[in-house]
Amino acid sequence: MEITGKCQLECSHCYASSGPDGTHGTMNSNDWRRVIDQAAACGAGMVQFIGGEPTLHPDLEPLVTHALSCGLEVEVFSNLVHVPPQLWEVFDRPGVRLATSWYSDDPQEHAAVTGRPTHARTRANIAEAKRREIPLRVGVIGVLGAQRSDQARQELTTLGVDEVRYDDLRGVGRGAPDTSPPDTSVLCGRYAHGNLAIAPDGTVWPCVFTRWLSVGNVREQSLDAILGSDRMATVVGQLREEFTHRAVCVPKMCDPQCGPSCSPACEPKGDCIPAGTCAPNYE
Repeated sequence: MEITGKCQLECSHCYASSGPDGTHGTMNSNDWRRVIDQAAACGAGMVQFIGGEPTLHPDLEPLVTHALSCGLEVEVFSNLVHVPPQLWEVFDRPGVRLATSWYSDDPQEHAAVTGRPTHARTRANIAEAKRREIPLRVGVIGVLGAQRSDQARQELTTLGVDEVRYDDLRGVGRGAPDTSPPDTSVLCGRYAHGNLAIAPDGTVWPCVFTRWLSVGNVREQSLDAILGSDRMATVVGQLREEFTHRAVCVPKMCDPQCGPSCSPACEPKGDCIPAGTCAPNYE
């Protein structure tokens, strides 16, 4: 649930093109609570609040509370640049976990990606999450040439983070070349395998990276109706057919790895076989 397009940062690769000028969209808190109810009724096990920067949404705390009351686990995907004290209490609750992105052990290289001197603040909040024993996963994103990604992973290990994954830059949003149309080669093949993404205006996509392929809008239809719609079946069928005939693997996806924005339920299952062709890698 992409509850906001607002973010303190304006990262060069942001797939959502979020930033300081972003808004919370047209979905209000009642809309999000209704969708959370519908997700639980459809059998979802987890809701992930993303953005933009979800900690900037004024109703993040009640939305987390509502999701927990529906029996859902919660993940908050934050840049961890600033966590207000009251939100630490929210993140401490059973059933809540955190996720964040990381770029380098070098503060200047890290800032070259985020556009702000955020290394120290995010690092301190990663350490605080570990101190509080809040479940945390971190995705190292390869954005720059010759980036210190391996050193970044080692730094996270030193901080006690035991769930670290790597993902290459995805050509979506600000990460896309200006002259290129949307390209399914950026996808990992996990779209709509038990996952959906919902935008701040209610638009529903098979995943956060298929932003040009709307399958409906939760302000106009129920989540259950969207899941069972002809449009949903058509889009997912087309994506799966294209992925089946893809000649090469998405970089790092057959490591096997899962993009940092994927649900933590997306775990390695298989290998890249035969060579150069992706087999289904995830539960």
